[in-house]
Amino acid sequence: MELNIIQKICAYALPIIFAITVHEAAHGYAARYFGDMTAHYLKRITLNPLKHIDPMGTILLPALTVMLGGILFGWAKPVPVNFSNLRNPKKDMMWVALAGPASNLIMAIFWTIILVRINFFPEQAELFLQVMCLAGIQINIILMVLNMLPLPPLDGGRVAVSLLPYPWSGYLAGLERYGLIILIFLLFSGVLGKILFPLVNLSQSIIFGIFG
Repeated sequence: MELNIIQKICAYALPIIFAITVHEAAHGYAARYFGDMTAHYLKRITLNPLKHIDPMGTILLPALTVMLGGILFGWAKPVPVNFSNLRNPKKDMMWVALAGPASNLIMAIFWTIILVRINFFPEQAELFLQVMCLAGIQINIILMVLNMLPLPPLDGGRVAVSLLPYPWSGYLAGLERYGLIILIFLLFSGVLGKILFPLVNLSQSIIFGIFG
């Protein structure tokens, strides 16, 4: 027995929306905690997915990459953070950046725990929940690993800028204007998949090994 296309869309939609929304909201919460109120004043610290959806990055590109058989790829509308408002900008930038991938790790663990306890749910719902859990695990691990690549404006790039001494941190930060172009090139050249797939598989094995 398999899910029909509408059921599959519904099963994927919820974990994808949560993965993106919670990731962006986590950045906003962390920024506010460390002193930057920009996202708070703009009402972007919210779990309302409509506030975080980018038509190209959240809808069109992920659909295209899935249809082409590649790694699920996309982005949300970034929560605005003014790093100069942080109490210790260079140091606190790292914690604000890590908040997003950390939220994806927690959600991947959550979906794993639900998956391994699928027999606790009604039998007629098991297949739907299984697809939903697998989608939740996959999208959250991909977002976590992708965002930890040391390339600005990805979260890993900001972590690297925070950790590197001057002037190297400044050189890396200067790549941010070209970061998206570099990332899209890596995606369509196939290099990004070769980098991500082993890391995604390793992360998934570790999570299943601990919580499965």
